[in-house]
Amino acid sequence: MPDGHVDLDAGYFLDVSHSLTGRSWRERPGDAAAARSHQQVHGLSEPLARALAARGVGVDAAEHYLRPTLKALFPDPSSFTDMDRAAEILIDALEAGRSTMVFADYDVDGATSAAQLVRWFRHMGVELPIYIPDRLTEGYGPSPAAFKTIRDTGADLVVTLDCGAAAYDAIASAATIGLEVVVIDHHLMREDPPAAAAVVNPNCPGCQSGQGVLAAAGVTFVLLAALNREARRRGLFSPERPEPDLRQWLDLVAMGEVCDVTQLVGFNRALTSLGLKTMSAWRNPGLKALFEVGKGSGPASVFHAGFILGPRINAGGRIGRSDLGARLLSTDDPIEARALAEELDGLNTERKAVEAAVVEEAAAILERGSNFNPDAPVIVVAGEDWHPGVIGIVAGRLRERYRKPVVVIGIDRAANVGKGSGRSQPGVNLGAAIQAAYEAGLLMAGGGHAMAAGLSIRPDSIPEFRAFLEERLAGEMEAVGVEAVEIDALVQPRAANRALWTEFQQLAPFGPGNPEPVFALAGVRPERVMAMRGGHVRVDLVGPTGDRIKAISWRSAETPLGQRLLAGGGALHVVGRLKPDDYMGREGVQLEIEDAADPRMRLA
Repeated sequence: MPDGHVDLDAGYFLDVSHSLTGRSWRERPGDAAAARSHQQVHGLSEPLARALAARGVGVDAAEHYLRPTLKALFPDPSSFTDMDRAAEILIDALEAGRSTMVFADYDVDGATSAAQLVRWFRHMGVELPIYIPDRLTEGYGPSPAAFKTIRDTGADLVVTLDCGAAAYDAIASAATIGLEVVVIDHHLMREDPPAAAAVVNPNCPGCQSGQGVLAAAGVTFVLLAALNREARRRGLFSPERPEPDLRQWLDLVAMGEVCDVTQLVGFNRALTSLGLKTMSAWRNPGLKALFEVGKGSGPASVFHAGFILGPRINAGGRIGRSDLGARLLSTDDPIEARALAEELDGLNTERKAVEAAVVEEAAAILERGSNFNPDAPVIVVAGEDWHPGVIGIVAGRLRERYRKPVVVIGIDRAANVGKGSGRSQPGVNLGAAIQAAYEAGLLMAGGGHAMAAGLSIRPDSIPEFRAFLEERLAGEMEAVGVEAVEIDALVQPRAANRALWTEFQQLAPFGPGNPEPVFALAGVRPERVMAMRGGHVRVDLVGPTGDRIKAISWRSAETPLGQRLLAGGGALHVVGRLKPDDYMGREGVQLEIEDAADPRMRLA
């Protein structure tokens, strides 16, 4: 069964077949023999060894998993289709002094990819201008109009980053105006690539790299290695201009990988793990300024990248100026970095207010009885004038609430177009379904990843599109089965301590492909329960022997989970993730509650 789901006939952890969030519980499955080997060979405790095996790590791979290195895991750049050709074109342009422009997507992955390439060329003495399309007026990716604007500036070479793999018309138009295009991307593609000078994409049919989980930031980092190799071959480095150490830019790579929600396995895991260590030095002025503005503390983590830095960088493309993020990450001027960081922080505050309003309106639409079919495999909800910069976040919030794929569409009646964004469940390939809807003529544009996708649609096509998705995804949702919470270990409150958290940090960084450990506490009583601003619920969980652990349940006050916690009363089984609690120097932990179940209610 896919990760995160359970067969109805399987045994249930703590006999929980129907929790307060409507899910089943099970022990995360793993190879018992591999777990024993991890204990014997690597000296791991039994719970940690079992968790490592449950993540599909064999004994021979454990060393590189626990202590990943670029040396062991870096792929040959030449294994990527067109990578050598792309490097040759860019080094030719460098030597010839060709006017070259970077064209990037407006999200974190695009901004971090652009900053990497800009910084490599800056090291070589060339400042590359950046073009980021405006989300509202230009839409996603390259367009004939954007390429004409670039050509009119005098540029005759453009490098697209985190976009371009599906820009067939734009790239065809570029050829007619004398603009050469190199594509660096990672999105799913049709069978044939666009007619660019080079298309580097690990998800291009026929690519032999085996690196399809990389974000564009990771692909760009491999491009930098190819540029180093080609420049070295041509003798372009010297004592005055030495070969750049690419590791200095791993912080940018980690940002792109984390914020694009990529699979943290193999080479991608090494990039993220080492990138977070590089980020912790805060040498990038933009990241440092943003971290300070966001009131971050401690060494860089997936949380910092995904929840403090990433949303603020994205805010520029969502509701502000699309180039703010790339400018922030590219600048070497601390004063400019601080000004950009403060502007992005303000835009992020505005974004959160817009997002909350759209979530509320979308939920209200769905919860009118006639609008919500609980048996449908996918939710498609549309509203007028919903800001296109927040619909992806809204889709994610609704997916959490309804536990099924969600597509949110904001309709612009004046333009007679709807811009949509979708988020999926594990095991359900929403990106492929959106691509199929486009190929069936139901969309003006569409595509994406298994877990996230975007689209443009005529409003009158939405009912037909909804029916198409329901038919397309019904089988996948049925095959996935009943969603489950997968649990790594059962612990008592006294054992859910800082030592346990520290031990399991050997598995970090966490994300798709390497889920953060989930711990279960059996028969704990909720005490000192408090509703907090934002719909959060804070609580102490007290075990049978009186030991307690602080816990919090995010955005749950209006849900059955939050209501049961607020009601107090009898004991519950609770599952969640341990987080450090360093307030006032205590070096403790708290539990972020994922789910709970009442042991008195066992539903088949």
